[in-house]
Amino acid sequence: MPSNMNRRNATLALAAGALAAIAPAPARAQAFPSKPIRLICPFPPGGAVDIASRAIAAELGKTIGQQVNVENKPGAGGNIGGIDAVRSAPDGHTLFMTTSGIQAINPALYAKMPFDPNKDLLPVAALVSLSNVLVVHPSVKANTVPELLALLRAQPGALTFASSGAGTSIHMSGEMFKQLAKVDMVHVPYKGSAPALTDLLGGQVNLMFDNIPSSLPHIRSGKLRALATTGAKRDPALPDLPTVAEAGVAGYEAGVWFGLAVPAGTPREIISKVADEAIKGTKSPEFIKRMSELGYVIIGAGPDAMADMNRAEVARWGPIVKASGAKAD
Repeated sequence: MPSNMNRRNATLALAAGALAAIAPAPARAQAFPSKPIRLICPFPPGGAVDIASRAIAAELGKTIGQQVNVENKPGAGGNIGGIDAVRSAPDGHTLFMTTSGIQAINPALYAKMPFDPNKDLLPVAALVSLSNVLVVHPSVKANTVPELLALLRAQPGALTFASSGAGTSIHMSGEMFKQLAKVDMVHVPYKGSAPALTDLLGGQVNLMFDNIPSSLPHIRSGKLRALATTGAKRDPALPDLPTVAEAGVAGYEAGVWFGLAVPAGTPREIISKVADEAIKGTKSPEFIKRMSELGYVIIGAGPDAMADMNRAEVARWGPIVKASGAKAD
């Protein structure tokens, strides 16, 4: 009798071990998230990336089972926050709000990138896109793009354009403008859109190709003058403004998109869970209302589509950065 009991116990133990061996992934997925999630925003509070970060964090916090906290880590065109992200544990509890600029422009701009955004980060969900808007301080004697071009050609290098940092879409929108219009103006980089806007509003710099959401309130209040938007077609947020191309700079088109990424090595099932919840968040009425009012276009695409977008941006922006001669250390 004891020998039969022993054999039965051994059989049960082997069966339990076999079940445990074949089901580790679901167990890991069910355990996530086990603590609050941090979402690294690589730009300061108040800018377009920060606005989108806080909007999606609020939506994720409703459904993913843990609070999602935004941490601003600005500097080096998004690279400071990127370094923090890639050094974090690949367990899904650290998310990174990347941009098409970080993925495609920074590798071409920085001689020594501290990480490879297309290898050290994995795509999760592309969330929103937006065009930039060319805004000038009211002291600039130009009400249209042709008038601005005339001013720039009459006084080469006399005007300054602010950006949210070397290599950002805001910077490269200005570089593309210089290149295609064959004009000269001086780039002044900041650690984010918000401090750049502060100096633009104060008249310390003359103009900026800002993300629409952060400049829109100042355009509406009359504190900044908008001349054109940078997309391929007119923007729904500013439908009366021409595009830069419409206004006379042929071939001009620039924009940016934002999406969630995680450190390389994050399990696929966790990426899928975050992606599903993020895409669900982009479809919520609150998110749609908030983003649409500020000029964002909602994407809501998963990891594979975001990977394709990354590759397309690298192919597009690399030659533009090289032709501009722009470099950052």
